[in-house]
Amino acid sequence: VFEIEKDVDDDLGIVFTKGTFDGIKRCKNKCIFCFVDQMPSKLRDSLYVKDDDYRLSFLYGNFITLTNISEKDLDRIKKLHISPLYISVHTINEAMRCRMLGNPKAGEVLKIIKELADAGIDMHTQIVLCPGINDGKELDKTLFGLAELWPKIKSVAVVPVGITKFQKNKNLRVFRFQEARAIIEDVSQHQAFFQNKIGTNFVYLADEFYLMAGWEIPPYEHYEGFPQIENGVGLTRLLWHNFDYAAKKLPQMIECPCRANLVTGRLAEPVLKPIVERINQIKNMTVNLIPLDNQFFGSTVTVAGLLTGSDIVTGLTRWRQKQTDVRPLVLLPKVMLEFERRVFLDGLTLEDVEKMLGIKIIIVEPTGEGIVKTILQMSCGKRVGV
Repeated sequence: VFEIEKDVDDDLGIVFTKGTFDGIKRCKNKCIFCFVDQMPSKLRDSLYVKDDDYRLSFLYGNFITLTNISEKDLDRIKKLHISPLYISVHTINEAMRCRMLGNPKAGEVLKIIKELADAGIDMHTQIVLCPGINDGKELDKTLFGLAELWPKIKSVAVVPVGITKFQKNKNLRVFRFQEARAIIEDVSQHQAFFQNKIGTNFVYLADEFYLMAGWEIPPYEHYEGFPQIENGVGLTRLLWHNFDYAAKKLPQMIECPCRANLVTGRLAEPVLKPIVERINQIKNMTVNLIPLDNQFFGSTVTVAGLLTGSDIVTGLTRWRQKQTDVRPLVLLPKVMLEFERRVFLDGLTLEDVEKMLGIKIIIVEPTGEGIVKTILQMSCGKRVGV
């Protein structure tokens, strides 16, 4: 037995091989929008694991649906005050939630959330928004229903449904340009109401809505501490904010010319464009931004983290055919890789892609500080990469 004196917030420095000792609680739902069910076969096994475990929600911020939670689990959460939890709500319409989750128990979510709130458990919630299903008036009802449980429900993230070319549900589709703009306008009105009523925006839209609508990203203060950053809410503004601060370290010029290609998904092109423009103000430094299409999952998947090794090989090969200026140094965001094994979603390794293209790849931490750190290392001729 070891006795250790430490402050509450001090980390013990102990890393467990798994988040739980007795396995994880698996998801028993058949959600109409489940991204795991939209993946092709024969990928690595870990990609098909669907957890729905309140312990992982508390430890890592994983979202849970509460459809498989037992009375024993609820008693333990309340007794140990396991808080905050992250809840996938989607709708408070009981019949609709049962249909969306493909689970007859799904309609009990509001009852369970109220029970947790009464026990003092803080919650962050999310809504995966599907066109023509839980949007419009249904979204309004859900937002106002959840707001009644503020301040125990701290925030609501509204995230657009993701669709791959393997989606079998023909009733699902991505949001269109005008629809995204309408959602932003509606949610902005709700935010103004909540600010006046409870002093917080309460509901936040994922960056994807603003980007697909060509809408200005809200200011830093809008996100009120970024409670849903892991859900893609405020990532763009936080990246810009941190880059602007870190960019003060960038030199005005470097001695030897340095050239590289920065690869990303289509969605991130307007996000990274001002950053690349700032980097290219450094004399003798040239970074070219290359947004690639996702051939593996389909053109409706536009985020950088879902680009595969084959997408990069295909995309850069086509790019080379159009360009006379071929730059052998390629920068990739870390989110594209399962990093311990340096492998992409399709099973290709970093080394595979380098060999197939005859290039050197540098992995970049996708933060403002990470980008500046990589540029500084490149400009000094140091070994770079995370």
